[in-house]
Parts: sequence; structure tokens; C-alpha cells
Amino acid sequence: MLDFFDDKSVSFISKILHLSGLGEQTYFPPGLFYMPPKSGHKEAINEVHMILFSVFENLLSKTNISPQDIDILIVNCSGFCPNPSLSSIIVNKYALKEGVKSYTISGMGCSANSLAVDMARNIMCTHDNSNAVILSTEILSTGWYPGRERPFMILNCIFRVGGAAILLSNKKEAKRHAKYKLLWTLRTQGAFDDKGYYSAYRDEDSSGITGVRLNGDVLQVAGDTLQTHMPVLGGRFLPLIEKLRFVRSVLMYKRSKEIYIPNFRRAFQHFCFPATGKSVVRETAKRLKLGDRDMEAALMTLHRFGNQSSASLWYELAYLEGKERVKEGDKVWQLGMGTGPKCNSVVMECIRPILGEALIGPWADTINAYPLTIP
Repeated sequence: MLDFFDDKSVSFISKILHLSGLGEQTYFPPGLFYMPPKSGHKEAINEVHMILFSVFENLLSKTNISPQDIDILIVNCSGFCPNPSLSSIIVNKYALKEGVKSYTISGMGCSANSLAVDMARNIMCTHDNSNAVILSTEILSTGWYPGRERPFMILNCIFRVGGAAILLSNKKEAKRHAKYKLLWTLRTQGAFDDKGYYSAYRDEDSSGITGVRLNGDVLQVAGDTLQTHMPVLGGRFLPLIEKLRFVRSVLMYKRSKEIYIPNFRRAFQHFCFPATGKSVVRETAKRLKLGDRDMEAALMTLHRFGNQSSASLWYELAYLEGKERVKEGDKVWQLGMGTGPKCNSVVMECIRPILGEALIGPWADTINAYPLTIP
């Protein structure tokens, strides 16, 4: 019934789905279930309401705060930029106070949520006694590509519906209830390199249909961007012995032709990687010399929910909480990688026991079915 699904397209899509690591319970927005899919502005706005309103209201309920208690609002969505903005939609719907500082971040890809945390942290450095809320999603209704060129079709296969809401506070009383203390944020930029800049790019295909083109070297670009990010992060959190081993390998590189990869498990107990696809998760873990258990949260999130862009990192943390693996004093490293390319890190420390999250989080109906073996 859809003229852009010829035999070659179906074969390619089937192959991508088979290799992606996605399961059978991921979600598309309602507009994409029509024949042909509806990908207009109305469908996108309906998707915004469905996702952002629900996660925002859920956050207010869990944290017992009112919309009037919010001083800073940051909404990130890479591909959909309506007018009024996404943050204005939230301010209007929930009647946030007149003095709220609201921001909308677009075009930052899967790293946007980590960037938003860094942005909130910087704003709160000059605004004491404040609450900041971050809403993170990706709107698929306007991102659907109804064409036949393979580099543009991949995003149709791996991106799925999802959203997350996060509350940050520098109020003294927040320490009694907060799960985590934000220790550090780090951002690395790679847009100066043409190869990386054009590895994922919104463009028109030969028929004039707009979509996001993923080039074949996107995996290598992700690895190279991470390679420049790691030394700065490691210098902050790795124990001295690991730093010395790394420095020694750099000095001896002409002779050995190898660079020592530090043991990041000695700095962090839990890892949340970009759930872009199974191959990207495995490549990230390979670059960091991490094992299957370190990749588990990302791979299981990818299987259950698909690639939800920057919101995926919080589904991964919810998985770790649902399994009750995050203990008081543990450090969590969230790594966001997005188009540009860019690499952003958020490091948090758990400051209280986290129990019972499996019953109230996004994994409530499936946590006991995981982990699965993903070939």
C-alpha cells in the first residue's frame, strides 16, 4: 500500500531491524500507524502532548512539587522546533510562574539531555535556592522519511517513542529526598572536523525528500570523538595508578604502538551508554574495554524501548535502579553522543538507598524478563 516500500527497501529494513538489537515491544507514535503515515505538524504536536505532559505530571507527582516551584525549565528535542517553542507549551499548559527561566534545545541529537544537565548546572551556579526541570524527548511524527535511499532509512528503523523528566535542585532541603548528587559534567566538541560533521546530517535525497542521512563512517566517528573525551574525564576521576599507566603508554607510543586504556571500573560502578544501536553500544564498550555487564543497561533498554535519543540514558538508569544495583556511594557515568559530533558526560553519586523503583518506573511490567541474551 506504500509506494516507497519496494522489495529492496523491505529487504534493507528487515536487515537493519534484525541487526539493531530492538525487540517487539517498542513504541511508535499514533500518526505513524496510518496508511500512509501521517507526519504533519498536528501529529507532531499531539505527540508532544502525549509524551511531555505525561512525564512532567509524573515527575510532579513523584517529587511532590507544584509547577509554581519550578525556577528553570529546559526542554530538549532535536528534530521538532515548533513556534511557540516546546518550553512555552509547557509554561502555558501548567501556568508556570512569570519569572521562570525557560529554554528549548534543538539540533543536538542524542547528547542533548547530558548537555541540558550541564546547562542547568551552570545556570544554578548563579541562582541559589532553585529547582530546575529538564524534559527530554524526540518527536518521530515529523522525522519519518518516506523515501527509498538507504542512508536516510536507518532512522525509521531504530528510533522509537520515549521521554524523560528530571528534577535538579540546589535547595538545602533537597538533600533529604534526592537520589543523586551531580558531581561533574563534561562536553567535547567535534564539529570542526568535516568527516564527523557530515557523518549524520539532515538533508534532502535525490527526490527532494527531507531526512537524516547516516553515513557509513558514523561508528568510527563516534569512536574517535570518544577517544578525545576519555582523557579529560579520566583525569578527573581515575585513581593515580591508572593515570600513570596511561601517561606512560603515551610516552612509549613510538616504541609500543599501543595506548593504554584505563580501567574505568575503578572510577565508576555503573555505565549508561548511548542506545543508538547494538553496534554503537558494543563499539563504545570496546573502546573502553568494558564487559557485557557494563553494557547490559544500554542493550536491554535498546531491546525493550528502542533508541529514544537522549532520553534513553534515563531509561538505562531506571533499569539499574529497577534491578536494585545502584548502592549508596556508587558513581554513575552517563555518556551522551550526538550529531555534530559531540560527546557529553554526566557523573553522579548515589546518596541514599534506592529500593522499589521496579514497581513504579518504566520497567514495571518487564523488569523480571531481563536481562536477555542479544546475539
